[in-house]
Amino acid sequence: MGVKSAEVLEISYDELPTYLHAHHSVYMDVDGATYYLTDVNDRYWRVQDTAEFNEKGHYVDCSDLVPTLSEFLELPFLHGKAVKDLFEEATFYASEKPE
Repeated sequence: MGVKSAEVLEISYDELPTYLHAHHSVYMDVDGATYYLTDVNDRYWRVQDTAEFNEKGHYVDCSDLVPTLSEFLELPFLHGKAVKDLFEEATFYASEKPE
């Protein structure tokens, strides 16, 4: 789990899959909340709610785990909407390694 960059990530929806394949995660601010879009050991994808933590201190999943990035981007997780649906109103930030 990385930390949210202070700088906005300028990225288009078409660039997002390539970015996620290369960097494995990104923060997304939308609808007054922050979500962590991330993979699980390069095998599955999920959205996590950064306002909730589990007993291990990790973000809580708010989507199902899915095996493909294309399926992930179209998976509803917030009021029936997917990343694809929310992209235009969202702001993205890189996930940086803590120092």
